Amino acid sequence: MDAKPARLSRTVLTEIILPADTNYHHTVFGGRVMQYIDKVATIASMRHSRRGVVTASSDSLDFFAPVKLGEAIQLEAVVTWTHRSSMEVYVKVESENLLTGEKKTTAESYLTFVALDEKGQPTPVPAIIPETDEEKRLFETAAARYEARKQRKAERMAHTF
Repeated sequence: MDAKPARLSRTVLTEIILPADTNYHHTVFGGRVMQYIDKVATIASMRHSRRGVVTASSDSLDFFAPVKLGEAIQLEAVVTWTHRSSMEVYVKVESENLLTGEKKTTAESYLTFVALDEKGQPTPVPAIIPETDEEKRLFETAAARYEARKQRKAERMAHTF
């Protein structure tokens, strides 16, 4: 299976924040942002693997700033690293005031997806070829995140009720 450039998985999702998307502070619900993150990361991982995928984990979701009513939210996802059947996906979330053009990074997240074959079983995925400086940085730091995920999972399994 040939490795693929990370750029081929890059996916962008843009939405406008409407009243139904907001809380009583007139900022987007965190759960709505989580939904957008899962959606854009799913598309990126399917583009990379050309398989159906499932979300295996969400390592982190760090919020830096609110997205306000009437602003655009833009999410950019890219597969940063792969293991046998799993893919790490990085998602960057930005907001844009559509009247002034001001943009800010509002959140970022790392998720893991597993590619599935026709029988619903994990199946191998191509390796990643990072090209840009950002892709290289994400790729070089991914193995440490993978090991941290494994450690967290092992600790949870040891402490189940």
